[in-house]
Amino acid sequence: MDDMDRKILRILQDDSSRSVADIAREVGLSASPCWKRISRLQSDGVIRRQVTVLDPDMCGFGLTVFVSIKTGEHSSEWLQRFAKNVETMPEVLEFHRMAGEIDYLLKVVVPDVKSFDLFYKRLIDLTPLGDVTSRFSMETIKDTTSLPL
Repeated sequence: MDDMDRKILRILQDDSSRSVADIAREVGLSASPCWKRISRLQSDGVIRRQVTVLDPDMCGFGLTVFVSIKTGEHSSEWLQRFAKNVETMPEVLEFHRMAGEIDYLLKVVVPDVKSFDLFYKRLIDLTPLGDVTSRFSMETIKDTTSLPL
């Protein structure tokens, strides 16, 4: 990946709906070489997918909760079962296996506390968990999907 690829990716991270011609003009290329670069970045897996980022509040998901989980179980079988179940839960936007004091961290969005309680009950019924701690976000200060290229 060279500097031109990075310029293109910065633009696409900001607004992936821009036309190839518009991107090409901004980075100083003609449309065909720009399109070839974008196609290569897609086929190489640098660009994983293109999505529309929604406003959670306007869509009725006003509560963000970070759920940390400590577990005494660390077998690959347990993790596969747990991961398979968590991946089916649409409220979970992010699911991380962690190093340090906690084993897993989930980013969860729900409409309200009552909805989170229902989610929490489903989560703890999946498989035996150790310590589960929920932290409610009071305010989102920074929210981006852009990598610092």
